[in-house]
Amino acid sequence: MEEVKEVINTVPVALVDGETQDIGNAMMQGVNDTLLSMGVDEVWADKIDNFIILLIIIGVALLANLICRKIILRTVSRLVKQTKATWDDIVFNDKVMANVSRMVAPILIYIAIPIAFPDHVDSALLDFLRRLCLIYILAVFLRFVSALFTAVYLVYSAREQYRDKPLKGLLQTAQGILFFVGAIIIISILIKQNPAVLLTGLGASAAVLMLVFKDSIMGFVSGIQLSANNMLKVGDWITMPKYGADGTVIEVTLNTVKVRNFDNTITTLPPYLLVSDSFQNWQGMQESGGRRVKRSINIDMTSVRFCTPEMLAKYRKIQILKDYVDETEKVVENYNKEHDIDNSVLVNGRRQTNLGVFRAYLTNYLKNLPTVNQDMTCMVRQLQPTETGIPLELYFFSANKVWVAYEGIQADVFDHVLAIIPEFDLQVFQNPSGADLRRIGVKIEN
Repeated sequence: MEEVKEVINTVPVALVDGETQDIGNAMMQGVNDTLLSMGVDEVWADKIDNFIILLIIIGVALLANLICRKIILRTVSRLVKQTKATWDDIVFNDKVMANVSRMVAPILIYIAIPIAFPDHVDSALLDFLRRLCLIYILAVFLRFVSALFTAVYLVYSAREQYRDKPLKGLLQTAQGILFFVGAIIIISILIKQNPAVLLTGLGASAAVLMLVFKDSIMGFVSGIQLSANNMLKVGDWITMPKYGADGTVIEVTLNTVKVRNFDNTITTLPPYLLVSDSFQNWQGMQESGGRRVKRSINIDMTSVRFCTPEMLAKYRKIQILKDYVDETEKVVENYNKEHDIDNSVLVNGRRQTNLGVFRAYLTNYLKNLPTVNQDMTCMVRQLQPTETGIPLELYFFSANKVWVAYEGIQADVFDHVLAIIPEFDLQVFQNPSGADLRRIGVKIEN
């Protein structure tokens, strides 16, 4: 950095050496003579000729800036639009090119300002003006680089392979580092100190800086972890009940992860919470072949019984149960004959139950449904009996993963299950309601 400043500082000095200094003196003398010919007092002419030349330099610099903006940049813009590529339209957009044009005027002023003060090259005023120009040049350059970073971010975020990456967090980190380094250089220019000296001093206060920028640092590190481990990306459906998040990730930045919940509210989470705490990402389900349905119905245990010949005859009329009932009945009869079972006592031997036949019916029913993914787990099972009956759980995967359609498929299945249960001489367990108690009261009165 020090070498760069030395190179920059040699430019205006060179301009006041030799012939260039003679040109400056000649311009000064010409302006002075013009002022005198206009009747200006000699003392005042000697005082204001420097500032008139300075105004001329500023005017030329502004004119050059205008030419650059109106002619050169418009020409570049037309050439860019004629190309087939889209990335150059973004990189060379109006915001980036406008920041480029803003550097033209201060650079020309910085280079030519010694011409206005050829006899005061080392004066404090000239040094102050040059430092102001240098600071302005640096500030505009920082804005130019920041706009260029944003343009590059827009180019890559539009590509399919980078849409799931936290590019905005990386953009904000790069811009933060850029402006931090720029601020150090600007301060060093103001106080005429080497930037390395300031950075060394800041190293001693690193603990304070880490405390001030704690959230940004933790967010940056967490963003890298989320991306590297493929834990989260824009468009994922995540749930984090502890913090009220249940929806789609719409933005991942340096300090925040925004989630649009299904009620259209926005939940904002710090990235480090997603690393330090647990959350559920439903992206795996969305990319798989189906969405799981896992729901049970409680069967009243008092309604479970052995099947009678009449019950079996009724079940054989159910199309998807006929083969099951016949095959199972053959197995039962063969077993009872082989073991010489006395069928007069129901507890002897093997017999079918209405609950077992009902489970077989539900299994065949699910396997014949086109809305069920048959390549994934599909079963009907009993869970541990409780005081509320026997939970009969249906475990399968809906082929349609869209929320509204999924809920409709699930509801249709259980509508059918609830309606078909009485056909198997079973009852659903349900706690007594007000209507049940009123009926009991009426019977007691009668």
